[in-house]
Amino acid sequence: MTLKTLGELFDTFEREAFRLETLADYSGSGNVDAYRAFLSGQPQPDDYNDAWVSELRSHTNLGKRVYRVHILSRPLTPYLRFELGWGYRKNMTGGEEFFILDTTDKPNPLEGTDDFWLFDEMTAVVVRYDDAGAVTGRETLSDSRAQDFVAMRDTALAHAEPFSDWWEKHAGK
Repeated sequence: MTLKTLGELFDTFEREAFRLETLADYSGSGNVDAYRAFLSGQPQPDDYNDAWVSELRSHTNLGKRVYRVHILSRPLTPYLRFELGWGYRKNMTGGEEFFILDTTDKPNPLEGTDDFWLFDEMTAVVVRYDDAGAVTGRETLSDSRAQDFVAMRDTALAHAEPFSDWWEKHAGK
């Protein structure tokens, strides 16, 4: 059996796509120009992230759920201020849901866990990064491993709060 790539899984998932983010800096793998604009104090362009928002809508308009938990601690890195302030807030317009597991004042229940995507509670893709936040590899795991990732998702959600609530309390801190 040939395992699907991350792109193929996005094209074929039926109910939900969950993402766990664990890093404080993904600047090596994202939109570098937008990040530079953010750092220099430029306003967010109206069309920022429009391609992803369009893809999100194509899923959420069909009743599919796309959601993530980001494990982080304060103070936020410059990259996290960018990702949450520009990225998350824009992506929400496409129906993506966000949760924050803030470990500033409590232990991380998923310490040492790699970033991953989980599709339909059946297939996990582990994503690995270098120290600069650039993707170094993606590994689609066999479906027999899915329950391990369902358990990690459930743990993350049990300790997280909705992004909007968290942002209201901690934006920019």
